[in-house]
Amino acid sequence: MTHKTGLEDRYVLKNNKRLRCGYTTGSCAAAAAKAAAKMLFFQREIPQTEIVTPDGTHLHLMTEERSFCELEASCAVRKDGGDDPDATHGLLIYARVKKSPAPGIHIDGGPGVGRVTKPGLSQAVGEAAINRVPRKMIRQAVAEACGEAGYDGGMEVEIFVPHGEEIAKKTFNPRLGIEGGISILGTSGIVVPMSEEALIASIRLEMETKRAAGEEYLLITPGNYGEDFLRDGMKISAKDSMKCSNYVGETLDMAAEMGFLGILFVAHIGKFVKVSGGIMNTHSRFADCRAELMAAQAVRAGADMETAERILSTITTEEAVDILREKKLCEKTMHVMMPRIRESMQHRCGGALLTEAVVFSNKHGYLGETTGAQKLLEKFR
Repeated sequence: MTHKTGLEDRYVLKNNKRLRCGYTTGSCAAAAAKAAAKMLFFQREIPQTEIVTPDGTHLHLMTEERSFCELEASCAVRKDGGDDPDATHGLLIYARVKKSPAPGIHIDGGPGVGRVTKPGLSQAVGEAAINRVPRKMIRQAVAEACGEAGYDGGMEVEIFVPHGEEIAKKTFNPRLGIEGGISILGTSGIVVPMSEEALIASIRLEMETKRAAGEEYLLITPGNYGEDFLRDGMKISAKDSMKCSNYVGETLDMAAEMGFLGILFVAHIGKFVKVSGGIMNTHSRFADCRAELMAAQAVRAGADMETAERILSTITTEEAVDILREKKLCEKTMHVMMPRIRESMQHRCGGALLTEAVVFSNKHGYLGETTGAQKLLEKFR
């Protein structure tokens, strides 16, 4: 019989597909800590434990790697990210507990849990990267175990994750200045597959870290292509850049809110031709009018109808750039397009910060830039 966690009916629909929800590393840590505490108090194995997540879900989670003696106890809960593409899916999140002479419940991170090295995060520099909500969940779970046992003394809780340091390389942690392992995360306790809110929250977190470090300007690429072009085409290290995925508008909103002075985007033409038309989420499911906008900009630059029709029949912007180069119209088209990109970004942020862009093609390299791009670029050289 399959073990029921309490998430059997929790799913989301994305592109007509049913995607299963999971539970966070914070939920795993809280469940493991509660089970370990009960093992310490009652000196017996606890194969399953229940916690209530911040969103009110009752989770029934199995424990693994159980160990106890009179002095301490430990066990693990296996992370299940559902159908979310999650680097921590399947990891065992461990908790080790023991009684403490000091009152209260004291939580720290052990091997595989990262340490904060930069200001701006929810935890202070030097503390374990166990976020505020998971700490509250762990504390509440252990307090419940103490209540069941009639124990009112202090407790020490260590959360640790074997292989966490290796897995952390696949997460945002290196960019955030979190070293040595993963973060114990989660605000609702539940993982919602491919949540846009979670992606935007991770972008916000990286921006907040940079702002707390005193940075006033952002160098942003939508994805890996931009990072590659920064390094190979512009000879600029990508270590100080950050990615915004498709969320150009949200990135501008957050930068204005946090008081940044300017943003330089380095982006592929396929993304930013959409921005020239005022489209601020560049994912194809929101708008895929690349050919139409390329054709419109080309006509403004002097292209005839035959050229415009050829551009309209293209599948990729790389093909469209080939046609523009063949017709000796590429430079003129970029001259028309770049001011429109800048105007769209300025409109979105209400003129609250400098907004510049450099646009490239994978095949042909550099294509164009906004008028203030070079001046802003000097701040990153």
